[in-house]
Amino acid sequence: MALDTQISVRIPDDLAAKLKDAARERGMDRSDVVRAALRLYLEGAAESDRPWKRIGDLAGAASGGPPDLGARHREHLTRIFRGG
Repeated sequence: MALDTQISVRIPDDLAAKLKDAARERGMDRSDVVRAALRLYLEGAAESDRPWKRIGDLAGAASGGPPDLGARHREHLTRIFRGG
């Protein structure tokens, strides 16, 4: 792969530390990690890897449980945690 274009990006210190750790864990240069992440993001993999997308086909597949769980979740949780 030819590397013809160079860009400069400023990132916060905490993100730079995570990038450094990720590069070290993978045995890669920081630039390689950035290129891989950018490629995934631009190709849409980052969006399809969202946790809710992984289980989207399961939504509504489970049956049972209280029918009003969404509206009365606090009451149900309180009852469960109090052993009722």
